[in-house]
Formats: sequence, C-alpha cells, structure tokens
Amino acid sequence: MFNSGQSCCGIERVYVHRSVFDEFVDGAVALTQQYVLGDPRDQATTMGPMVRAAAADAVRAQVEAATAAGARQLIDMSTFGRDAAGSPYMAPHVLVDVDHTMDVMIEESFGPVVGIMAVDSDDQAIELMNDSQYGLTASIWTADLEAARRIGNEVETGTVYMNRADYLDPALAWTGVKDTGRGVTLSPLGYDALTRPKSFHLRHTIG
Repeated sequence: MFNSGQSCCGIERVYVHRSVFDEFVDGAVALTQQYVLGDPRDQATTMGPMVRAAAADAVRAQVEAATAAGARQLIDMSTFGRDAAGSPYMAPHVLVDVDHTMDVMIEESFGPVVGIMAVDSDDQAIELMNDSQYGLTASIWTADLEAARRIGNEVETGTVYMNRADYLDPALAWTGVKDTGRGVTLSPLGYDALTRPKSFHLRHTIG
C-alpha cells in the first residue's frame, strides 16, 4: 500500500503456501485496517489520495470486476470514509478467492489493492509469478537463503528481493524484463546509457 499503491515495484499480488495462508491473511487484514485514509497534510494520515480520480476509478473497476467473478473483499470499507467513486481517495483492498482470470492478478493495478492466493508448492508459486507480461521485481519471503536464490533464478524479473520490497541499492542494476521496459539504471551498467563508446582498430603494419 506504499504511496497508495503507486510504486513501480509495489507488491501487486501475493502467493502464500496453503499451510500458512489463513494466518498470513489474518495478519495482512489486521495491518491494513490500521491505515488512516485522509489528507496527506494531516499528521494522522497514513494513506493519501491517488494521483487523480480517474486512476482511482480504474482500480475500483478492477476490484469490482474481480468481486463479480468471485473474489472476496476482506477489508471493512466503513472504516475508510473518504472512498467514493469519482474521488482520488481510495481505501486499501485485500482480496482472496482470486485467480488469474481476473485482471487484478495479471494486470498492473498501480493502486492500493492486493490479491492473495494460496499455493501448494514453490513450483506452483513460480509458475504463477511468471504468468505476467511484466517483470520488474519479485519479493521472496523465507528464512532459507538457498531457497531464495533458487526461486529467484527461476522468476522472470529484473530484481529479486529477499524479505523486503521496494528498495533500491545504487550498486545494483535496476532493470526489468518482458513488457516492463528497456534499459538499465543504477550500478556501473547504468552509465552505459549516458556514455558513447568509441572504437579504435589500430594495425601496426601497412600493406
């Protein structure tokens, strides 16, 4: 929900092993309900408006389409008074009973909404994570470093996080794959876009 979901590497969808799914969802809902939607100039506010009303309405449409297709909304909307169609203020949404027939799970939302889906194995999670036309970042939460490396090598993204998300390291390349975009910023590789190479072919002999 960082920046009202308007972050290029924000978490769009979450895959959780079925054995801890209910516990995870309960925690996610409890945390989300603590947000305060309001004027960003107010010190009590923890979630401000989206960039414009049309952007918020587009995300609302995704949520409405998902719930019409069987997704369940777990957030008590009555606690977020400013949320209304035509307003840039959009309350956070946590959805379950979601699948990849829903745009909210396969398209970019760029708003304060996340779908949480149960999986039975790492392989299933990897398959679902790669079922996207985008590939900027992925976040893997585990106590097993080798598992993070193994899964990270199989996930089709430019950056893989372990136990964190939405962080930049100037020493590491910032790039994406698939329809995320072209080019590289940060790290020594990022300078390639700012420099022009020049080649010298020098031969010592004539003739």
